Amino acid sequence: MNKRTGAIGAAAVSRSWTHRFTFVLLVALAFGLMLIGKPDSVLVSHVRMLTIDLAAPVINAVSRPIDAARETAGDVRDYLALKAENESLRLQNETLIEWQRVARELQAENANLREILNFQPGPRASFITATVVADTTSSYVRSLIVLGGRRAGVTKGQAAVTGAGLAGRVLEVGERSARILLLTDINARVPVVAERSRDQAVLAGRNSDLPELLYLPRDSDVKVGDRVVTSGQGGVFPAGLPVGEVVSVENGRVELRPYVDFSRLEVLRIIDFTLPGILQEDLGVDTTKALEPQQGGSGQ
Repeated sequence: MNKRTGAIGAAAVSRSWTHRFTFVLLVALAFGLMLIGKPDSVLVSHVRMLTIDLAAPVINAVSRPIDAARETAGDVRDYLALKAENESLRLQNETLIEWQRVARELQAENANLREILNFQPGPRASFITATVVADTTSSYVRSLIVLGGRRAGVTKGQAAVTGAGLAGRVLEVGERSARILLLTDINARVPVVAERSRDQAVLAGRNSDLPELLYLPRDSDVKVGDRVVTSGQGGVFPAGLPVGEVVSVENGRVELRPYVDFSRLEVLRIIDFTLPGILQEDLGVDTTKALEPQQGGSGQ
C-alpha cells in the first residue's frame, strides 16, 4: 500500500515539473522569436513571404471552383429572370395586338356610322383646372370648395372630373371660387347606363361612400363588377364619362363604388361641355347661348 502511494506521489511531482518546464520553454521560445525578429526583420519578412508564396497557389486553386460556381449561379438567376420577363413581355404584346385589332375594328365601325348618320360633331369642350381649397363634407352634405369662379369661366352645372372619372358638378359659383356637389351627396342625381347590359338608371347619392342606382328596369341584368358611365340623358353630362363600378346587388338595391377617391381630391378639372339640356329653373344656366349654334332645331 505504501509503495503504491509513493508511486502516485512521484508521478504527481513529475507531472508538475513537466508542466512548469513546458511553460518556461514556451515563454523562452516566444521571447527568442521576438529577439530574432527584432534585429533581423528582413529574415522574418522573407520567411513570411515564402509562406505566402507557397499558400497563394493553393488558395487560388481552391477559390477557382467556388468563383465558377458563384458565376454559374448568377448566370442561372439572370437566365430565369430574363425568361420570366420575356414571358411577361410576350403576354403584354399579345394583349396589345388584340387591343389594336379591336381598336381598328371600332375605328372602322365608327367611321361607317358617322358616314351613314351624316354625323355633325358638337362644340369642343373647354376646361379649367381648379385646386381644392376646402372640404365641406359632413354628415349632411358632401361638397368641396375649389379655387376658380366666374372670372375663370366657371358656371353652374359644369362637370367636375379627375383622371379617374366624374366627381360631381358645380353647384354654386362666386367670382373666384365655386362649390362642387359630389356624386355621393344625398342631393346628387346623375343619369347613367351600365356599359355591359345597357340598362339605364339614375345614380343617387346617400351621403355615404356607396351611392345607389335607382329606376332600373325590372328585367335589369346589372351584375357586380359592371362598369357604369354617364348616359347623356337630360343634357347634364355628355355620354361616356366614367362613374363607377357595381359592388353590390342585393334585395333590389344596387350599390356602386365611384372611380374617384373622394378622400384624396386635391385638384379638379371643371369642364364646360356647352350642353343645353340643363334646366334653367334648377341650375340657373343661360341656355340661350348654348342653343345658338342649333337654331332651327328642336327646343327644350
